[in-house]
Amino acid sequence: METSHGLKGRSPGRSRRRAIQGAVWRYALIPVALVAFLALWQFVVGWRRYPSFILPTPRRVLARFLDALHAGSLQMHILVTLREVFGGLALGLSVAVVLGYALGKSRTLDRVLSPYIVAWQAIPIVALAPLLIIWFGVGILSKVLVCALTLFFPVLVNIIVGIRGVDADLVDLMRSLRASRWQVFRMLELPASLPVLFGGLKVGVTLSVIGAVVGEFVSADRGLGFLVNLARGLFDTPLMFVALFSLMFIALVLYWIVSALESWLLKWRWPED
Repeated sequence: METSHGLKGRSPGRSRRRAIQGAVWRYALIPVALVAFLALWQFVVGWRRYPSFILPTPRRVLARFLDALHAGSLQMHILVTLREVFGGLALGLSVAVVLGYALGKSRTLDRVLSPYIVAWQAIPIVALAPLLIIWFGVGILSKVLVCALTLFFPVLVNIIVGIRGVDADLVDLMRSLRASRWQVFRMLELPASLPVLFGGLKVGVTLSVIGAVVGEFVSADRGLGFLVNLARGLFDTPLMFVALFSLMFIALVLYWIVSALESWLLKWRWPED
């Protein structure tokens, strides 16, 4: 048997301090890993004596980043890509939520539409993007559609799984209490499917960045995808690294925003010690 002293030793305050220390340690490893990566990168360039157009040094990439930032061109390309990403997220998520809920609730509708949705998803987005640009022009609309289609299927599948994972007994209980369809959705189905929905959303936000770049690769005169194409044509590899790192940063920030929203909305799933 444990003594009262042993029980006191496992106080909530001590557990919280240990959790905070563990979190600090984990986050401290991020800059350490970054420094190690940059040092390895610098070492490889110096060891193999690569020219800048093949593999530039981190210092050269940083200098090119500051030049583009000072000229204002980088901000312009980032804003264009962000508009496409957010437009694709809004459109893709809206359609995926509505259609996913309908498919999750109706087996008949699922049997009718699922083969066509899967067949459409089997078409590579790289092959579909030129067709969308022919149909909808070279403006932002075609890029938004490419983003929306890129993230649509993963989010749709997660919504269907989340809706079908709701306990049927709880649904019957709410109906027996004469809850309306909206009340069942708002008070039971939505909270129960949120964990799975956020899993699909995390994948979707990163795929939306890929969709924007694919659309810009096919036809664009602005955006980070266009900047990658421009840098490739000019053999300006440092500028290409700047565009690629900017895309990585956008994807990371969007992922962190979704993770923070998930932690806030689902904090009831992780009770405090």
